Amino acid sequence: MREYIIRRMTLADVDGVHAVERSSFPKPWTREDFVKEMTGNACARYLVAEEAGEIIGFAGAWIVLDEAHITNIAVLKAHRGRGIGRALTEALLQYAANLGVTYALLEVRRSNEIAQRLYKSLGFEYVGTRKKYYVDNGEDAFLFCCQSLPEADPDFEEAETVRE
Repeated sequence: MREYIIRRMTLADVDGVHAVERSSFPKPWTREDFVKEMTGNACARYLVAEEAGEIIGFAGAWIVLDEAHITNIAVLKAHRGRGIGRALTEALLQYAANLGVTYALLEVRRSNEIAQRLYKSLGFEYVGTRKKYYVDNGEDAFLFCCQSLPEADPDFEEAETVRE
């Protein structure tokens, strides 16, 4: 039984998400970046993993028409190895599918073999390399694409849903 929940990120989660970001990446997004994502980017969708009131992981994507560009997935080091990254990625793919997405893209560091194995196990395939993509050390990024998203939940609805 998992002890954490996965839910939609809110503005109240920004500090916790930023703490996970800072502990996970050499060139982390700023707190203000996450505020802008939550308040000014209509394409952004973020999920958090929460346990005992603490944000322990998050995942986000920009949804543009039928594409999800996954921006970041991170889990606090103390909570890695518990399947939280997998659960967040699966939940994000389901959420994207519910919004009409047919494929998802992401970049992953050439050296991050653990993440590459996770993405491949979820149906992502290598489609190319972005040379010197990461500004902190010039490392290449592998571009992965997943075209096998889950079936959309026909009952899914969110506040942003537009009806005509």
